[in-house]
Amino acid sequence: QVQLVESGGDSVQAGGSLRLSCTASGYISITSTLGWFRQAPGKEREGVAAIFSAGGSTVYADSVKGRFTISRDNAKNTVYLQMNSLKPEDTAMYYCAAAQVYSSRLAMEVRGYKYWGQGTQVTVSS
Repeated sequence: QVQLVESGGDSVQAGGSLRLSCTASGYISITSTLGWFRQAPGKEREGVAAIFSAGGSTVYADSVKGRFTISRDNAKNTVYLQMNSLKPEDTAMYYCAAAQVYSSRLAMEVRGYKYWGQGTQVTVSS
């Protein structure tokens, strides 16, 4: 059984930074793709960023490119999301996810993932 636990969510002012962490317990292969998603109230869950295999290539949503950075530490079974220059529209519940997915498009879609965390709340005030 795989469990993903997110942490690091908080309330910050616009322009601030946060780093989210997601630690996996159970078997997560280093070949697993790890992703971050977010869901704002009344909106669908959307892909934010994904990182392939052992610290391989990354993909980002256009709305976060240049501001967010995804990384992973396979020794710690942890994936991170560094978020800079935060905007009020970044306010959402953030979820991490894991799966054996190798398509850039699918890595940014909810249907591509098998395992999900419970989420951590990020609130950005103007």
